[in-house]
Amino acid sequence: MTENFAEARLSMVLSQLRPNNVTSDRVADAMNTVPREEFVPKDLRGVAYMDEDLAIAEGRYLIEPRVFARLLQEARVEESDVVLDVAVGTGYSSAVLGELAQAVVAIESTAGMVEKASEILTRLEADNVAVVEGNLQDGNAKQGPYNVIHVNGAIPAVPQALLDQLADGGRLICVIGTNPGVATVIYRKGDRFHDEQVFDAAVPALPELRPAEEFSF
Repeated sequence: MTENFAEARLSMVLSQLRPNNVTSDRVADAMNTVPREEFVPKDLRGVAYMDEDLAIAEGRYLIEPRVFARLLQEARVEESDVVLDVAVGTGYSSAVLGELAQAVVAIESTAGMVEKASEILTRLEADNVAVVEGNLQDGNAKQGPYNVIHVNGAIPAVPQALLDQLADGGRLICVIGTNPGVATVIYRKGDRFHDEQVFDAAVPALPELRPAEEFSF
């Protein structure tokens, strides 16, 4: 029997996002537009819209919808923004961000994941998303600075290189720590940074992102 994924997407918005403080219509509409089932292995398509983290590759997950939506909401992505999306896996987060922003640079650390994400995003005509290969903690300074930086997965601290790539007035959204961690927005104003801890969030750790230089608040 063919799954009704459009119905599952709408149910995700109404039963997971809206009751969990996701008030942004733009975020809800973006997540109701992007076919999440296209970004998971075939054997997981039937559970693509469950409210849980889904493993899609070694060290890569689709973060549970309600947490991901709240992270995007706190990032306040605008239509004119250029976004850096870190550790994108198969590219789901980048596709959603592409619905919100002018352009998205999606970074992954291996050629295989870059190829997979690029194939899916091209097939879905996400023309404003470019997938590049690189060291996650180094970001992608060549195409910066960025109005928004989003990190897929919990990290112990924020690499200085990512902070350096924020534009003046930019926001970096991530989850710092585990069991649970804290969703944190870091704002840049000139050469100064300040953070706002916005909600507790338990998301899978991103083990590759072990910064040599850590930013302390």
